[in-house]
Amino acid sequence: QVQLVESGGGLVQPGGSLRLSCAASGSTFRINTMGWYRQAPGKQRELVAAFTSTGTTTHADSVKGRFTISRDNVKKAVYLQMNSLKPEDTAVYYCNANSNLLSYWGQGTQVTVST
Repeated sequence: QVQLVESGGGLVQPGGSLRLSCAASGSTFRINTMGWYRQAPGKQRELVAAFTSTGTTTHADSVKGRFTISRDNVKKAVYLQMNSLKPEDTAVYYCNANSNLLSYWGQGTQVTVST
């Protein structure tokens, strides 16, 4: 099993920044990919950014140039630096990790962008 714990969400004004962290524990050797998803009220969960199995990154068009995913392989952690935040970025952000057979999710962290 893999456990994922997110942190770093909160309330921020438009144009502000936040950094989300996700720490993995347990059978982390099984993990092939890790990334961040988000789900806004009334909407489907969507990919924000992720590391592929080859180590490259992908970012949703809506966050390109503003969000950056990074990782620390020693700490088994991934991060999401979010700059120039917009009200439409308001959502619950979830950390995701995938093995060959299973998909794991964190509990989610709320990000609210508002004045």
